[in-house]
Amino acid sequence: MNLIKTIDIHDLICMNEYASKYNYKIDLAYAKDNNLLFGERIYRKNAKLWLYKDLANIIFKAAKYCYKNHGLYFVLYDGLRTVEAQEKMVQTQRVIDNPLWLEPPRMLSPAGSGGHPRGMAIDIGLETINGDIVDMGSPFDSMSQKSHRQYCHTQQIQENRAILDKSMIKSSKILETDILLLHEEWWDFRLPANFYNQYKPLYDMELPEEIRMTDII
Repeated sequence: MNLIKTIDIHDLICMNEYASKYNYKIDLAYAKDNNLLFGERIYRKNAKLWLYKDLANIIFKAAKYCYKNHGLYFVLYDGLRTVEAQEKMVQTQRVIDNPLWLEPPRMLSPAGSGGHPRGMAIDIGLETINGDIVDMGSPFDSMSQKSHRQYCHTQQIQENRAILDKSMIKSSKILETDILLLHEEWWDFRLPANFYNQYKPLYDMELPEEIRMTDII
C-alpha cells in the first residue's frame, strides 16, 4: 500500500497536558533507565507522551469512565514511538542477546511499522487511588504467555482486565472510532491497521523539537 498521507503535527495531542483533567497518570516506560523490556533508556529524559487525536479522544473518555465507575486510574506507558526510537530499541543489548525477538512471529515490530510510530497505539495499565498497580496477570512489557489476552488467569485478574478493555471499547463505540485490542499484549490498544497504514510513520528528524522522542536526529 502506498503511504500517501502525512500526519499533521497539529493532530498530535500531548497527553501530559490533560492528565489531571481526565483522571489518568503517565509513566513513560522507555524514558526510564530500568524499563523491564530493554533495561536501558530509549527516549530522551524530557520526552512526553503523544497520541494521534482520534486515539487521544478515546483515552480521555475511557479514563474518565474508568475512574468514575471503578475508582481506578489509567496509567499510560507508551504512545508515539518514532522510527528512531524503534531503531534504538533494536540496537539495545537486550535485543542483541535475544535475536529471536526479531524473527517471526516477531515480538518487536520493524522500524516504521505498526501503530506506535504514528501515535496510533497506546499501552495502558491500571492503578488504584492509593498508587498500587492493579494485578493484570503479568507486568507491563512482560514477554510471556501470561501477557496474552487469551491466557486463563484467576477470576480477579480477568475482571481487572475486563475493566480496562470495556472502558476502552465502550468509549470507542461512543466516539464511533474502531479500536483494536492486541491479542499478545493485554496493555496494547490501537487504531485498526487499515487506518494507520494510510499514514507515513513519524521521524524525530521531521518533528518539532518539543515532540521528538529521542535525541537522535
